[in-house]
Amino acid sequence: MSQAEQIGDYTPNVAVVTGAARGIGRAIALRLADDGFDVAVNDISSSKSALEDVKNLIESKGKNAIAVTGDVSVEADVENLIAETVKVLGGIDVMVANAGVASGGKFLDLDISSFDRVISINLRGVMLCYLLAARQMVKQKRGGRLIGASSVFGKRGVAYNQAYCASKFAVRGLTQSVAKEVRHQKITCNSYAPGLILTDMTVIEEDKLIDGQPGSFVKSLIGHHDDQGTTITICGGMVME
Repeated sequence: MSQAEQIGDYTPNVAVVTGAARGIGRAIALRLADDGFDVAVNDISSSKSALEDVKNLIESKGKNAIAVTGDVSVEADVENLIAETVKVLGGIDVMVANAGVASGGKFLDLDISSFDRVISINLRGVMLCYLLAARQMVKQKRGGRLIGASSVFGKRGVAYNQAYCASKFAVRGLTQSVAKEVRHQKITCNSYAPGLILTDMTVIEEDKLIDGQPGSFVKSLIGHHDDQGTTITICGGMVME
């Protein structure tokens, strides 16, 4: 896909990607730039240098970009991300709420503060990105795309990852609920479920998994105008549905 797909009569050209300093978020941001989008990239302040590198790579592709640090679980930080994107890039057409963290361990030894942190970033962070981006999209009156990060562990629970599994299952439910409401404003809401690297022999590296998909799952999520509440699994067969 060399150009952004149309939303109604409008061709979207501005995307926001959180957790974009590395990994899947970085790959998504660069793919969106290849597909014709200006991109606002976000990550926490400790990743500022890596985030600036992503911004520079996007600009080297001939697209406009901004790098905005902030914590997606903090409402004021997400508000600032939205405001800066609108101010510099002119609006928001696609929100990719990719930022997330993991914390593992035995359930009987569970650290409550660690559990709360994972839920706050992985679920509350996606909710805030959906909510504040959707409000901006409604103001713009041209529709848009909301995309959130779930996981294969949001489809099948595993031991020693209680908070992570719970948060990723919840993202799927949140996505389906939001999709039923925002469709009336020509906004779609979908999620993606990547796998995790388990062994050198059995799983593709995450960045290669994104770039290697025919047409990429980014195109699938943005280009399918009628999809609502869908979770696209990209795991190299780790979970079969």
